[in-house]
Amino acid sequence: MSRRPSRLHRRRATFLLAGLLAATGVQAATVSPSAPTLDAAAAGRFAALALGCVQLEYPNKLSHVLASDADVRPPRALAPAFFGCYDWHSSVHGHWLLARVARLFPDAPYAASARAALERSLTPANIAVEVDYLRTPGRASFERPYGLAWLLTLARELREWDDPDARRWAAALAPLEAEAATRLATWLPKLGNPVRIGEHNQTAFSLGLVLDWAAVAGRKDMTDLATASARRFYLGDTQCPLAYEPSGEDFLSPCIAEADLMRRVLPAAEYARWLGRFLPMIPGREATDWLPPGVVTDRADPKLAHLDGLNLSRAWMLEGIAAGLPGRDRRIPALLATARVHRDAALPAVTGEHYEGGHWLGTFAVYLTSRAGVH
Repeated sequence: MSRRPSRLHRRRATFLLAGLLAATGVQAATVSPSAPTLDAAAAGRFAALALGCVQLEYPNKLSHVLASDADVRPPRALAPAFFGCYDWHSSVHGHWLLARVARLFPDAPYAASARAALERSLTPANIAVEVDYLRTPGRASFERPYGLAWLLTLARELREWDDPDARRWAAALAPLEAEAATRLATWLPKLGNPVRIGEHNQTAFSLGLVLDWAAVAGRKDMTDLATASARRFYLGDTQCPLAYEPSGEDFLSPCIAEADLMRRVLPAAEYARWLGRFLPMIPGREATDWLPPGVVTDRADPKLAHLDGLNLSRAWMLEGIAAGLPGRDRRIPALLATARVHRDAALPAVTGEHYEGGHWLGTFAVYLTSRAGVH
C-alpha cells in the first residue's frame, strides 16, 4: 500500500481525528505539580495527533543538502523511519510520544495502534538507511542538536520500557542512537559558545535531554561531557534578560531552559545560589506576574504557533527548576504557580485543528503532563 495518502484519505483522517479530539480532553490542571497530570483520555487525545502524522509523508519540510541529482528523492526514501510529521525531528519525537503513552497506558484502546506504528518504523532496515544518511558527507550539522537530542530521548524511553517489543525496537534503534551520541560528542568540545536562541539550535534544552538519556543509557562519558559543557557555557551567567522574552517565534525560553538545565548539573544548595544570581526576579512569594505566558495571534501560522510550545516548555521547565531547589526555598510557590498559568494557557490549544501546530505540540503536551523531565 502506498505511503502517500490520497486527498480523500487525508480528509477522512482529519474527520476521524476531530471526532477523537472532541471525545477526549485534558483534566483541569488542579492537581499538585508533584503528581502526574496525564490520564488515559488525555493521552489518547495526544496519541491521535502523532498517529495522524508519523506515516503522513506530505506536507514535508526537508533539511536536506543536495550533492547531486541522485539526492533528489522523496522523504520516505531519505528517512524511512522518520519521514512523517512534517519534518525529521517532529517525526522522531512523535514516535517518542507513542512509545511513552503506550508504556504508561498499555491497556488503552490506542496502545495497539501506537505499538503498530513503532513496529513499522523501528526496523533494522529502516534504521540502517537513517544511519547512512547521517554519515553522508555534507550533513555534519543535520538536526544538531535538537533532533539528535530527541532521538536520544526516544532511545531512553525504549530503554526504560520493560517490554519485549520495546527491547527489540531499542536494539533496532541502537546504531542510530550511537551515531547521534557520537555526533554530539564530536561537536560539543568544538562549540566555543552556547546557542542562546528560542528555537531548535538552542544548546541548553538539548543538553538537558542528553543528560537525561545518558543517565539511563549508562553513558558516563556523555554525562561528563554534557555536564562539563553546561558548566563551561552557563556557570558564570548572571542577570538573564527575561524581560526580553519571548521573541516572536520562540518555542523554548533561553533563560528558563538554561535554569532547567543547570538544576541537573548543580547540587541543590549551589543551584539555589546560582539561580538567585541568574534569575533574581523570581519572587519569594506565590506570584505569576513576573513571567506572563506568550500570546499566539495566529495558530495557522507555523512560526507564530511556536508560542504555544513556549508556554508548554516553560511550564515543564518551571516545574523542573522548582524540583531542583531545596525543599523550603521561598521561590518554589511562584515557580509552580507560574507553571500552572502557562500550562492552562497552552493545553487547550493542543487540538490538531491546524497541522502547523498539531504535528508537534502533542509531544510537548505529553512531555509536560507526564513529567518526563522531572525525576
